[in-house]
Amino acid sequence: MIIRPLGSIPSVRAPASYFTGTVWQDPIIEAPEPAAQRAVRVGFEPGARTAWHTHPLGQTLFITSGFGLVQVWGGVVREVRAGDVIYFAPEEKHWHGASPTIRMEHIAMQEAKNGKHVDWLEHVTDEQYAVKPSV
Repeated sequence: MIIRPLGSIPSVRAPASYFTGTVWQDPIIEAPEPAAQRAVRVGFEPGARTAWHTHPLGQTLFITSGFGLVQVWGGVVREVRAGDVIYFAPEEKHWHGASPTIRMEHIAMQEAKNGKHVDWLEHVTDEQYAVKPSV
């Protein structure tokens, strides 16, 4: 058993190479092998978002607060709110982040394949982010 006390791992500002805007990450778990689970609480300030990316075994997001946007490559921009659960299939290219005016926080859960949790791609452009969400 591993118990990690609150505050034992500091919050980390997410790197600009993978995110646009101010994003904070708080690791929840990176399970030791042979487990492959990783979970992170991620907080996005208004307008902040991930770059396009994929996960080899997919990703689940649980929106814990606020109002955000998600999109899969070739799909429409969708609105998400606290309580929503979003699943991205393995290798599905996508991005997620806060709305332009309201922050959003989620718990991101994914598993590693051969030690890899994510493949980061190009940044979401301001034009892609500005597309009006579909209901």
